[in-house]
Amino acid sequence: MAYLYIMTSNGVYHLFVYGSLRSGFQSPVYEYISRFFELVGDAKAKGKMYDLGEYPAAKPTDEECNIVGELYRIRNEKEFDWAIGQLDDYEGVNAEYDEVQQYYRETAMVCYNNETIPAWIYWYSGDVTGKPVVESGDMLQYLKDKQ
Repeated sequence: MAYLYIMTSNGVYHLFVYGSLRSGFQSPVYEYISRFFELVGDAKAKGKMYDLGEYPAAKPTDEECNIVGELYRIRNEKEFDWAIGQLDDYEGVNAEYDEVQQYYRETAMVCYNNETIPAWIYWYSGDVTGKPVVESGDMLQYLKDKQ
C-alpha cells in the first residue's frame, strides 16, 4: 500500500500524539517535541488503538471509539516543515526502498476543549490482525493497568 508523503503543513500547525511521543512516556523524542512544539492540552481523535508490544499503533476507523492523546502546536510556523520532517523520520514515514513504511501522516479532526481542530496524526500502516485492542484508547492508562 502506498501513501502520499506530505511534507508541507497545508496550513495545519497542530500535531496530535498518542504513544511514545506523549509527555507521559518520557521518551528521548519527547525532548525534541517540546523544543519545537508547545503543549496545548489533552485531546481525543477518532480512531482505534492497538498494542503491538513495543509500541502502540492507531488506525482510523468509522467505529465510535477515540484515541486519547495530546495536542501540540508548532512554536515557530517557519520551522514546521523541518520539525515535522524529523518526526516523520522517527515514525518511519520515509521508508527506504528495502524497508516497510511503519506509519503515514495525515490530518484528522481532533477534539480539544469542546472544539474540533485539524491536526497531523501518525496512523499505523501495518497489519493489526490479532493484536490486542486498547479499549480505553489511552495507551498510558493501558500500560498502568497492565502492571
